[in-house]
Amino acid sequence: MFKNILVNALVNLGDVVLTTSALALIKKNFPDTRITMLVKPVVKDAVIDNPVVDDVIVLDYKAKENSFAKMRELVREIRRRHFDLAISFDRKLRPALITFFARIPRRVVPSKVFDDNKSRVTLLYTDVVEITHDLNKTLQAETYQEIVRKFFKLEGHAEPVFPKKNSSVADELLARLPKAKFKIALCVKGTFPLKTWSKEYFAEVVRELNKSYDAAFFIVGAPNDKTYADEVIKEIGGGVENFCGETSLTDLAELFRRANLFITVDTGATHIAATTGVKMITMYGCTSPDRWHPINKNAVVFASRENCCPCTFKTEECPTYPKPACLANVTPAQVLNAAKKFLSTM
Repeated sequence: MFKNILVNALVNLGDVVLTTSALALIKKNFPDTRITMLVKPVVKDAVIDNPVVDDVIVLDYKAKENSFAKMRELVREIRRRHFDLAISFDRKLRPALITFFARIPRRVVPSKVFDDNKSRVTLLYTDVVEITHDLNKTLQAETYQEIVRKFFKLEGHAEPVFPKKNSSVADELLARLPKAKFKIALCVKGTFPLKTWSKEYFAEVVRELNKSYDAAFFIVGAPNDKTYADEVIKEIGGGVENFCGETSLTDLAELFRRANLFITVDTGATHIAATTGVKMITMYGCTSPDRWHPINKNAVVFASRENCCPCTFKTEECPTYPKPACLANVTPAQVLNAAKKFLSTM
């Protein structure tokens, strides 16, 4: 029915990974359909050479050079590509205006995607897909797929897809680890404090695992996580490699494929790891595991499910800050027990 689709996904890394489940559903039913994704620069590696994405347009909408002339140029470029359908996974104004002025004949947007608030942005679209389920009790990937299922009148489910590339970088980084039976990856910092498990808890887990297993540990993350990761390593007492900022997104995926276990907070790397099938443990604070659970049969999640979760507090407004109960009540003992169960089967 549609041969050339533009998908708006100007969202963060984890969401971009999850949107690929909806694209996989389209490709499964319409294999000849061409899909182009509109994404932010920081996440482009998640979709370039992705099996369910045919082309990528990068929009740095926060750049200083993003003048009206630049936006008009992008509109002209999109118009030249003759898309017959645009699907919004972000419900943001700028891509809505771009697709509107590019005169894409059918433009689809969900009635809700991140919250229950109504938006006038939907007026710029030809089709509004009604999302009726409870967002906080439904996997976000299923929300993206529901947009596709309802518009195309499809059934079924799909899983997120991530590019798979050989990575000499992953091999070079792992060569820095001491020889050990197990390689254990850690992601210690969330995008904000209410998603970040304490340094002391991470240190306790690593020290206890070191007592019982022949294991080498490394921390992954973005460049601006490096200093914090060094602080965690100091709390542990050293002996852990810090790979923050040293990988592309595809290098990161290859590290997970080579790891025996991944212990992480709720962050974009969690959803990349899930696509690799690595055994993993995720600790949730203010966010809902019902919504953000990694789609991986080898995943274990922990959340204390406080009455205030999922919350909308700013960090300093949290009633139990600086030690938010949602994270403090997910204990090292819980994580250690799960880790030992995983490691005992290898």
